[in-house]
Order: sequence, then structure tokens, then C-alpha cells
Amino acid sequence: MTTGEPGDGPGDEPVERCLLVPLYVHPGADPAAWEATAAHAASVAWVVFNPASGPGSAPQPEFVEAAALLSTAGVPLLGYVDTDYGRRSHHEVVADIERYQDWYRIGGVFLDQAAAAPELLAHYRRLAVAARSLEAWQVVLNPGTHPDPGYTEFADVVVTFEGDAACHRRLLVPEWTMDFPERRFAHLVHGATPEDCAGIRESARRHRAGYCYATPGSGDNPWSVVMPELLLTAAPAASAAPVVRTGQGTA
Repeated sequence: MTTGEPGDGPGDEPVERCLLVPLYVHPGADPAAWEATAAHAASVAWVVFNPASGPGSAPQPEFVEAAALLSTAGVPLLGYVDTDYGRRSHHEVVADIERYQDWYRIGGVFLDQAAAAPELLAHYRRLAVAARSLEAWQVVLNPGTHPDPGYTEFADVVVTFEGDAACHRRLLVPEWTMDFPERRFAHLVHGATPEDCAGIRESARRHRAGYCYATPGSGDNPWSVVMPELLLTAAPAASAAPVVRTGQGTA
């Protein structure tokens, strides 16, 4: 195990649009959070779009408008899908992705509570193939820890850390991550101080993650609190460059 250093892996350059934003707040309750995120499109790689711990049973007008706001600003959407560590069936997960595409037109999927063990590699590989067949091109897996390296072979990005800032500072990184560029990994940090939030890009890169996000939020839904940086005044986002796809899981 190693803590790693930026620039040590293949193709490691800083990712300009590096924020992976889990925007788990209703746009009717906090429209400013959505507007601020759209205004910072130049820094945002993706927003994890999560109307009801998934797409829900019907489209919600407020989320339809929020999706349009972000899409117009050039912010790609990842539809949140809970995989329950492999316990949800292939059919159930794919049905969620289909609903996202019917109602919100997402650009990718965020497969949450993903398994980490090698026994479920085939299940998640099939999910990735199915998602891309539905034009959800970006596949982000969130085991929240370093999984078997095989998951990185078919996912575009793997979230290898989700937890509080104190644990992130102590994180050890497996040597196998050196075989992949930093842009294949992401870290999501909550309970962060203002200093942690401001330094998350550098901290994530030290731990071999090209994408990141940090919030001072805590409790059951820390992601309802927007990263302080996004609340600062930003230039209009319409000119933001499109996100370059990472190659659909190729190293």
C-alpha cells in the first residue's frame, strides 16, 4: 500500500473539470444550489442526478427543469442508481436507467453501493454494457473503497473513497492504481473543513484520484450541503467546454 504521488501513473495530468457533484437536494427546496452548480460548469465534470434515490416512479417537473438548467450550462448528468451491492437484479437496475433516459436524458449512470469483490465483476460488467446500449455512455461505479482492479477495466470512473475528511487524510492507496490514470478514480469527502474543501483537488491527486468533491455537510445526507466554492460568484457557464469521455472503461 502507498499514499501515492500525483503524476506517477500513466497519462496523469490534472483534470480541469474535476468536480463530481452529488447534488442530493431538491431543486424546489434549494434552487440556489442548482443555479450555483450551473454557474460553475467550467469546473464540474458531472452532477449525480438523484430525484428519489433513483428516478422515482414518475418524472418530477422541478427535476425536469433542473436537468434542463444544467444541460444548457454544459453540465453532464449521471443518473443515480442504487445497486445494493449487487443484490438488485440486472432487470431492476436497467429499468431505472431506462426511466432516466425517458424522463431526463442523462449522459451516464452513477451506480451507487457497488460491490467491490471479484465475484460480482460479471454482474457489473453486464450493467455497464446495458447502460451504454441505452446511451448512458459514462459509467461511474461507487463502491466507496478500492475494489478488485477488474472493476476499473470496464468502468469509466471508480469512486475509491467516500467518507469523512479525517479518514481521507489517512487513506492508503493500493499499488495497482498506478496501472491506471488518476482520471479513472474519484473521491467524495464529507464533514470537510473550509480548508479541506479548498484543497480537495490537491488532496485527491495525492491519493490518486483525478475527480473529487468535498462538502462540510454531515449526517444522513451530507451531500445536501453545497461545496463552498460553488457558492462563489462565477462567470456565465454557457461557454464551458464539453467533457471529454474517458474511453468507456479502457485504461
